[in-house]
Amino acid sequence: MLSLEEIRQAQERTKAWVHRTPIFSSATFSRIAGNEVYLKAENLQKSGAFKFRGAMNFMLSMSEEERCKGVVTGSSGNHGQALACAAKILGVRAVVVVPEDVSPAKLAAIEGYGAAIERCGRSSTERIARAMEIAELEGMTFVPPFDHPWIMAGQGTAGLEIVEDMPDVDAVLVPCGGCGLISGVATALKESLKGVKVFGVEPEGSNSTYLSFKAGHIVELTDINTIADGLRTASPGKITFPVVQKYVDDILLVSEEEIKNAVVLLLERAKLLVEPSGAVPVAALLYGKVPLKNKKAVALMSGGNVDLSLLGKWIEEVKAKK
Repeated sequence: MLSLEEIRQAQERTKAWVHRTPIFSSATFSRIAGNEVYLKAENLQKSGAFKFRGAMNFMLSMSEEERCKGVVTGSSGNHGQALACAAKILGVRAVVVVPEDVSPAKLAAIEGYGAAIERCGRSSTERIARAMEIAELEGMTFVPPFDHPWIMAGQGTAGLEIVEDMPDVDAVLVPCGGCGLISGVATALKESLKGVKVFGVEPEGSNSTYLSFKAGHIVELTDINTIADGLRTASPGKITFPVVQKYVDDILLVSEEEIKNAVVLLLERAKLLVEPSGAVPVAALLYGKVPLKNKKAVALMSGGNVDLSLLGKWIEEVKAKK
């Protein structure tokens, strides 16, 4: 199991590169949710998402010899973007295997950091398998998107910042995909604070962690349909899921409409550009999915890498329904 000490070491290792992101309060969101709502803005993290924490911790934990041979990963966007950014900073060759339907905004960012691109399939299983094949053929290091202690520890540094900035927090809501983020954050919170609740949040159309959590074992999805492209994961990780089982209090689900509304409201009221995957915790608070009232709740907004053409469509859809 991941330890608090590993997360603290990751924080020390990466502090020169990782942004310490702010936590904003919101009177509007608090009124709607019936709780004191705070927003942890990982959309303001380097490379636009929390993933930079794990990618940088992983690469700094590698040997110099390993870094010289390069790194490769499979990613729907944010992890690939983060790895490409970290690789550029450290002067390391990077290859990113992306899905055929990758977000244009995320693809442009990955290419902008100088990583080589390969397209493969639509599922996380397909792109990760191809990335591992490239690693074997070219002697590169495969960097998992979520299922590795170095990645989990790096992501957990966001949880340490919540502990340090809001030691009186009652609950933290975290997006769930492969569970690298929530496993690290939950470890940091539960090993540091007494009584804090940790809730995972998923889209209804990509609910592998919810199903796995309820079943008591990993469930793999065969049909995934959500605008939250960062959460289109077939199943939680073999390493991350036991941590979720140990520390997470419950997994909550939100609809596509609720996600879109949260994205638009965050932009309109909080002036924060948050991608659908990062907005799911906010949606859970706004739509009464959290079994709490009058408590201090932090929504960890995982990223802000949005395709602006899609954002325009969502804004029009939300306005049309008002």
